[in-house]
Amino acid sequence: MRVVSLVPSATELLTAIGTDPIGISHSCDYPPRVTTQPTLTSTTIDHEGRSSREIDDQVSSIDGAAYDLDAHRLDDLDPDLVVTQSTCDICAVDSSDVFEAVRDRNLDAEVLALDPHSLDDVLTALLRVGEAVGKTMDAATLRFEIHERINAVESRVAGLDSPRTAVLDWTDPLYRSGHWVRDLVELAGGDSSFQPDGRSEQIRWDALVEYDPERLVVAPCGFPRERAVDTVSTLAERDEWNDLTAVEEGHVYAVDGNALFNRPGPRLVDSLEVLASCIHPELSAVLDDELASRVENVAQQSGDKNAVQQS
Repeated sequence: MRVVSLVPSATELLTAIGTDPIGISHSCDYPPRVTTQPTLTSTTIDHEGRSSREIDDQVSSIDGAAYDLDAHRLDDLDPDLVVTQSTCDICAVDSSDVFEAVRDRNLDAEVLALDPHSLDDVLTALLRVGEAVGKTMDAATLRFEIHERINAVESRVAGLDSPRTAVLDWTDPLYRSGHWVRDLVELAGGDSSFQPDGRSEQIRWDALVEYDPERLVVAPCGFPRERAVDTVSTLAERDEWNDLTAVEEGHVYAVDGNALFNRPGPRLVDSLEVLASCIHPELSAVLDDELASRVENVAQQSGDKNAVQQS
């Protein structure tokens, strides 16, 4: 089957069950072998060398779509299936544009628009993708394996305390992570009440201060670990920073949001394992080297609000 994937999470779902797409979005980067495929999307948003505030200002100033679809290339590839998403209109091509392109080009292609908002939704999306590409058994097997890893995490944290945990997916302005992140925090053994039961939400600093997290996880959308570390340095410039319990006790974590928390794909179970190690540091030894490289424990040096040290 000739499949085009227009969102990174769908590409990861497809490849995980043995179907490599013939065309991808410009954001698809995992597994690395897919990056040689033709890209069908582009964006006017410039992320390179930009601060979180500058990127947010760009997104806010766009009049119209933030992402473009190359309908001519889609026509040339002549896919049987196009997989896209409806979850976030600032993270990928609008699904309505995909349906319109397929219709206008008279392509004999099915469009599958995924719309996950919880961990269960992601696992259901995996089965939908499997059915669409004729890999039902492969998808069911992968879903079972993911459940086994989820159960293993639940077993490890059973009976432990549930520290107040805050996960941020943007830092300027502050956004608390929504969708499936609330599920992940709860499964990882943390207090999940700070995370919204729905989309990510912009918050004021006083909301974070009032909650006073004992564990603070910073996983900016689309940022690798190194850039997440930089955003924590910026947060540390705030006067309120020193008063957070997570800062005082040295439980502030910069995480590769691009690879982990931001994508509703099979690597969310990796995100769960990383999150469990942040909430319960005694579990960090269960992470393999690859996952351990996705997270960095950063804590502010006492008495210097501009310094961030690796613990």
